[in-house]
Amino acid sequence: MRSENLKKSRIRRNYRARRKIFGSPERPRMTVFRSGRHIYVQIIDDYAGVTLASSSTRCKGVREDVTYGGNSGAAEVIGTSIAKQALNVGIKCVSFDRNGYKYHGRVKALADAARKAGLAF
Repeated sequence: MRSENLKKSRIRRNYRARRKIFGSPERPRMTVFRSGRHIYVQIIDDYAGVTLASSSTRCKGVREDVTYGGNSGAAEVIGTSIAKQALNVGIKCVSFDRNGYKYHGRVKALADAARKAGLAF
């Protein structure tokens, strides 16, 4: 019961934020999803409806670097990975969509690592 209410609250917060955040070809949206065991991030062009880059703790290239995907260390690895992919595709600036999650812990670690790797938002 409690987990259902938490999920509904997060989704409601996400709807409020998504009214303001929209990914364009010049500035795509970088969205984060975190579960108990893993963290996922995608860079999306909302006009075309296309995912331009994605990374998660379940990807083959990242699994060797991460022993457990549900902590801040794993989020830092994912942030660096998505920034490298974005720069390879030619994306330098994104809109950060935290997907209704509070900006602390894993979400903050991912964002800080992506900024440090050269992504601007």
